[in-house]
Amino acid sequence: MPMPQVPFDDRGLAYGDGVFETVLLRAGAPVLWEYHYARLRLGCQRLNIPLPSMEQLVATWQSPSNAELEILKLILTRGSGGRGYATPDTPQPRLLSRRTPFVVNSDRWHEGVNVRICQLRLGHQPLLAGIKHLNRLENVLARQEWSDPAIAEGLLGDTDGWLVEATSMNVFWQQAGVLFTPLLSQCGVAGTLRAALLDYGVVQEAPIALNAIHEVERLWVANSVQGVWPVNKLLSEAGEVLQSWPPRGQDKLQAIGHGLLGYSPTSR
Repeated sequence: MPMPQVPFDDRGLAYGDGVFETVLLRAGAPVLWEYHYARLRLGCQRLNIPLPSMEQLVATWQSPSNAELEILKLILTRGSGGRGYATPDTPQPRLLSRRTPFVVNSDRWHEGVNVRICQLRLGHQPLLAGIKHLNRLENVLARQEWSDPAIAEGLLGDTDGWLVEATSMNVFWQQAGVLFTPLLSQCGVAGTLRAALLDYGVVQEAPIALNAIHEVERLWVANSVQGVWPVNKLLSEAGEVLQSWPPRGQDKLQAIGHGLLGYSPTSR
């Protein structure tokens, strides 16, 4: 089913004035929905956009499908109206959705991935930190930094030199046997799998300098769609190998993370 046309004056198109969610559907049911809904609600509160009703949201995944796994993309804009950057007095949000079949790349769970450090540095804006707003230009610019298919992700630091996230995933590391993920109080997207792992006490938040990440015991990137990828090799901005970690069997982060997503550890 084609997506509806977005009017020329839609504020999401013109200004990135809105939020979005990318939700894994398993047999037609959303995975980690309580976390997606919580982040959507927080984004609407931060941007002062009326939150759609639960009935409107549930309707986006109610149509029948034969696919075992799908991706549900939800886009909520403030709608049209207002004068320039001034918002309309009574916004009429526009909710768009699309479902597409999905096949997870489980080879990356077992074989691991290579990642690089990006040159781009994320700016600070605490009001936007954590939410998944529509203006992702920093991520777009960072993703343009490499075209090598052997590199799966890029790590992003902020203007103060702290590790924040990957271009489309969150970052996790192990030090002294403890699992950590970066603080996201100034910038970055707080992923839903990350939120669940924090709630379950699997990981804890801590700061780490981007230029120290090669010293950790283990490193992963993960999100609520792709699952958990162990990092085998970390490359610098110039493409030099900073660190290599030997491939290992399934670890605690993968076991719990994939359990939350309903992924089987033996899937291929």
